Amino acid sequence: MDFISVAEWAKKYGVAERTARNYCTQGKLAGAKIIGKTWSIPSVTLPPARKSTKPTSPLLEALIDQKNTRLKGGIYHRVQIELTYNSNHIEGSRLTHDQTRYIFETNTIGITQNKINVDDIIETTNHFRAIDHIIDTIHNKLTEDYIKHLHYILKAGTSHERKEWFNVGDYKLLPNEVGGNDTTSPENVHNEMKALLREYNAIKHPTLEDVIDFHKRFESIHPFQDGNGRVGRLIMFRECLRNNLVPFIITDDLKMFYYNGLQNWPTIKGYLLDTCLTAQDYFKEILIKFKIKFKD
Repeated sequence: MDFISVAEWAKKYGVAERTARNYCTQGKLAGAKIIGKTWSIPSVTLPPARKSTKPTSPLLEALIDQKNTRLKGGIYHRVQIELTYNSNHIEGSRLTHDQTRYIFETNTIGITQNKINVDDIIETTNHFRAIDHIIDTIHNKLTEDYIKHLHYILKAGTSHERKEWFNVGDYKLLPNEVGGNDTTSPENVHNEMKALLREYNAIKHPTLEDVIDFHKRFESIHPFQDGNGRVGRLIMFRECLRNNLVPFIITDDLKMFYYNGLQNWPTIKGYLLDTCLTAQDYFKEILIKFKIKFKD
């Protein structure tokens, strides 16, 4: 993770140095810390979100309100637990659904007879923070820095952060593969991500198919050393929410259909599209339960 000075960060994001320092002292810049006698800020840390006048959906309004009031037992509570548990479980986390819920509700892990990987716990709490960040910055444009910051939130404090080659909060340094398939080489990631975001952001009103297509292309690039699946699914949830599409959560019973769909997109779009529509139907049932209106 690269750290930059307050002056460099302020210039990068077009804010006054004094404002940047205030952000640091107020705890508004994730990862900012005093090194020596001065503040240093992760290069991917974004400015705090400003209030937007853009219209919001009933779901987004509920998530914002319940997040701010920390309401228990509502849709915000349910999204935090379901999205975090299922996305982490797909990637091999051994925390149970009950343990995930317990961590969210009590900030403790409870008593267990089984060994628990510390990284699983850290990544669970980090995933909760990443969802909060998405809600707080929902109207921000999707950029490389935004995506890198999500990765930083997810991986901060894990054992991976102690390995320089892992490059937490930035693109991969070593080649990797997914499902036995080659991914974009490290030296080409920036250009391919830039092109992908340029094409996606040019779409005025993204459809569900546009969001899924972005997800597939993101996973094919596999820009980070690890955490690509979780970051990709966070983005997919965010973009549905941002564009007033009913979001969805890929659950364990849909995992193999999801993988199969990614492998076959876009040759046979039906595999992944149908899987996401099924997940969307599950989420609609949750919205109906909480009496939250949505576009059918």
